[in-house]
Amino acid sequence: MTLPPPAAPAAAKRGVSLRTRILAATVAVALIAVLVTALAALQLVRTVDTSSARDALSSQVDRLAAAQPAAREAIIGGLSQIDSSGILISVVSPSGVVTGSAAVPPRVVLQLRLGRDVSTTERSNGTSYLLEARPTAQGGGVVALQDVGTVRAITPTLIGRILIALAIGFVVAVVAAFFVARVLAKPLVNLAGAARRMAAGQRNVPLAPSGIPEITDVEAALGALDQALVHSEGRQREFLLSISHELRTPLTAIRGYAEAIGDGLVPADQVVEVGKTLEAESNRLTAFTTDLLALARLEADDFPLRSGPVDVGQVLADAAAAWRAAGSACGVMVEVAASAPLVVTTDAARLRQVIDGLIENALRVSPAGSRVALSARLDADGRGGAQAVVEVADGGPGLTAEDAAQAFERGVLRERYRDARPVGTGLGLSIAARLIQRMGGSIAASPGPAGGAVFRIVLPAGTIV
Repeated sequence: MTLPPPAAPAAAKRGVSLRTRILAATVAVALIAVLVTALAALQLVRTVDTSSARDALSSQVDRLAAAQPAAREAIIGGLSQIDSSGILISVVSPSGVVTGSAAVPPRVVLQLRLGRDVSTTERSNGTSYLLEARPTAQGGGVVALQDVGTVRAITPTLIGRILIALAIGFVVAVVAAFFVARVLAKPLVNLAGAARRMAAGQRNVPLAPSGIPEITDVEAALGALDQALVHSEGRQREFLLSISHELRTPLTAIRGYAEAIGDGLVPADQVVEVGKTLEAESNRLTAFTTDLLALARLEADDFPLRSGPVDVGQVLADAAAAWRAAGSACGVMVEVAASAPLVVTTDAARLRQVIDGLIENALRVSPAGSRVALSARLDADGRGGAQAVVEVADGGPGLTAEDAAQAFERGVLRERYRDARPVGTGLGLSIAARLIQRMGGSIAASPGPAGGAVFRIVLPAGTIV
């Protein structure tokens, strides 16, 4: 039966949601972008202001240096000591005498007398100045200084406006991030809801397509899991119903005869016959319960295996000898058709258990006059190595391709042929498949080349001694 789903974890124990993570990541990226842009803008504004002021100052000095001496003197004479732009202008005579409002360093005077242009920044009395000096054709030169503070007076206002624009952009980014996070997280939220409904037992849960390739892959996987659960649980219910029916039949017979005996309704001359019937029905119950317990043990993690060197040929010979009498009783010959010397490392008892189960199934369906053939050989594994192959072939009605594909699923062949041929509990082949899987090998069924069925066990190359 299906176990109840585990209780959902309390909301307080859940981690931060994907939507919150996306929102936080987007806001963090937006904040970093705003800060980097603000720093870059601050540096750029300062650089542009200084560069523009220097270009303007240089252009003015060039015009003064190119003017005639009289015009130059008239212009400079009309200037105040510090004009509205914070510009100081001085003239250096050919002899090195400085006249004007600008304090000209001696090294600048020397450069002008040598006929060289000067473009630099000077600091005087705690104030930084942009300095541009050009030599004149008559000798000496013109020097202009501008207070850097007046150049950058506009910078705070401009930076403030930039910061306001960046703040608005950041707010817009946060709002957009909220909606983007909601849109991106919605398909996953829907998937989580669908998964929870499946965990609660709901099947055929509808999944709305998201259109996002990666999430579509998850949707497809979850849909496939849903259908697999539907199929598996359906098969499980069918199996349980079948087992319940098979258990109820012998139990009904046993109970009926027990009540008859208890009520004294069984004649003395029928006691032996009734006893045999009770024994047969009890054996049926024992077979069912034994197979069910075997399946339960195979599903357990601590299922024991005792591996060691095993002579496969000897195992087949012992199995054939053990089943030869049962085969003779129904007119079927049990023989070892071929067996190469072959020793593998495996669990001898489990291997014999599988072979016994296959022989029992073969004898049940094989007609009188046929045979059950056991064989073992060494085959190439397709990777340059070798593998041990053990086969049990019978002369029964055989298997279709569909039968072979589903032979090891619990109860499938039993339900399919229960009214057409002798069947067992429907668990034997499933047990054999799980045993071989635990032993590291594989088992397959196929139609026989001349009729009947062939069951093939393959033990991997690593197990060969």
